Amino acid sequence: MAGLGGFMGYALGAMDWDSTFIGEMLGGHVRAVFTVITFLFVICVSATLTAFSELPLDEIEKGIGFSDLGEQVQETTFTQVSDISYGTLRGEQVQETTFTQNGGTSAGDSKDVEGGHKFKPPMPPDLILPTIEEAPPSLKQYIVSIFQLPYSLRILCATNLFCWMAHVCYSLYFTDFVGESVFGGDPMAPPESESHALYEEGVRFGCWGMSMYSLSCACYSTIIDKLIKRFRAKRVYVGGLLFYSTGMMLMALTKSKFGVILFSWTAGVMYSTLFTMPYFEISLEGDPIVSTQIRGLGTDLAIVQAMVFLAQFCLSLGLGTVISLAGTTTVVVVVASLLAFCGALTAQHVLYLDL
Repeated sequence: MAGLGGFMGYALGAMDWDSTFIGEMLGGHVRAVFTVITFLFVICVSATLTAFSELPLDEIEKGIGFSDLGEQVQETTFTQVSDISYGTLRGEQVQETTFTQNGGTSAGDSKDVEGGHKFKPPMPPDLILPTIEEAPPSLKQYIVSIFQLPYSLRILCATNLFCWMAHVCYSLYFTDFVGESVFGGDPMAPPESESHALYEEGVRFGCWGMSMYSLSCACYSTIIDKLIKRFRAKRVYVGGLLFYSTGMMLMALTKSKFGVILFSWTAGVMYSTLFTMPYFEISLEGDPIVSTQIRGLGTDLAIVQAMVFLAQFCLSLGLGTVISLAGTTTVVVVVASLLAFCGALTAQHVLYLDL
């Protein structure tokens, strides 16, 4: 859905609004585009707010809205696991106790669940899970644990950082590359000059390339699961990064309109691939590794996702200088290609479970 939305959104920027009635009425291309997307945004938000009536949380807890079950009863399941890890629960002891919201109990025969043991003894809710109170870690201990990442998580962060830097190079600076390096325009030229007109034409054409990238993302997302099942996750993941790296390098070498449209499709493959990142840590035998850190899984996921913002920060600081030293915006797609290649190298060492 994000790919399809991007496809239509970039297409709006690719249209020449200056030559339309709307563009003339609103005062130019930029004002026309932002006016149109403002109306679209208001329509989408209105549809989101009015699509259905949301049930209040207290009513959900009381069971309101589940009348099709015959009675207002909510069944709550507590799970007690002997060891917490990033892996699956298969083979571990899982104990589940089920009781109803009105204080009654639901007893049943014991049965195996995923290699564990499930039972439903008739006991009151306050006796279900005896727990041991532990002192919460201090802020200092928590921060220190963040910097003491296991090797597998460091590799995961490095891969994510390279991949997002490669993608941000394309998504933020691509239209400048097309306007200057492909169309030969100059954004600093006088507004009425031919050079400035060429730059604006190139930017609009670059939007068509980014529209193709979004469409590619939408299309590739429909088949990536099948590719993983056939070729395994590692080959698909590394292959997607190398595919993008090759496409960006060919775009830098050709600097043609045809290349802008054709090789932008590789960016869609890259973007879709970014969301298939494995997040699990296992041993060489394939068993889940138990985490001994006070840092939880939620924090680890947040650290990996933070690489998106670190990538934007690093590129914002350094890419402008790189463009100035190179004297051409072609370096944008060259850097994107090199970063994706680095991501493919680190992705070789990511743990992929049994995917």
